[in-house]
Amino acid sequence: MKKTFFGVLAFAAVMASCNNASPKMDEKPQAAGAENAGGMKIAYVEVDSLMTQYDFAKDYSVTLQKKSNNARNTLNQKGNELQAAVANFQQKLQNNAFQSREQAQSVQAGIERRQRDLQELQARLENELANETQKFNEALRDSLNSFLASYNKDKNYDLILSKAGDNILFADRKFDITKDIINGLNKRYKPAAKKDEKKEEKKDEKKK
Repeated sequence: MKKTFFGVLAFAAVMASCNNASPKMDEKPQAAGAENAGGMKIAYVEVDSLMTQYDFAKDYSVTLQKKSNNARNTLNQKGNELQAAVANFQQKLQNNAFQSREQAQSVQAGIERRQRDLQELQARLENELANETQKFNEALRDSLNSFLASYNKDKNYDLILSKAGDNILFADRKFDITKDIINGLNKRYKPAAKKDEKKEEKKDEKKK
């Protein structure tokens, strides 16, 4: 029987290294966009940089990685236990260690039931991780859209593009507003842990 491994969802951007230094909050963007010859004001944002430097994305990637590791460890442990049970059953079968045919069939039925349970558990855990990843994608999109709506009130861009990989073959750096966007997003971001800490501090002050 093959060892059970957890199929980790491929979300390369989220699982990218979180060690890249976040830009300083007072750091000025490299460029503030520009107008092309037709008068349209355009800009673009580097998605890879956004995913590795936006604190919300970095925090959530850690959460997703932990959930993935926990699920994988659980499935591997149960898979190893099942594999050992199968090996033990086969050994007893070869050594005629079962007292009756019915006893052997009962043990085999139990092993098959454990195998089905493991498959169901794997499907459930993968579905939970998929839902959590979708939840992150939606939260990230909402956060970015909300910020850009406010940001563009002053900037007045006609078009802001997302640059990921080679989806834009060439773009002049003067159109790059990535650092500006990351700076703004990080200023607005309030980690849940810090929010909880503030609530606890208020409770302590009231008790005093």
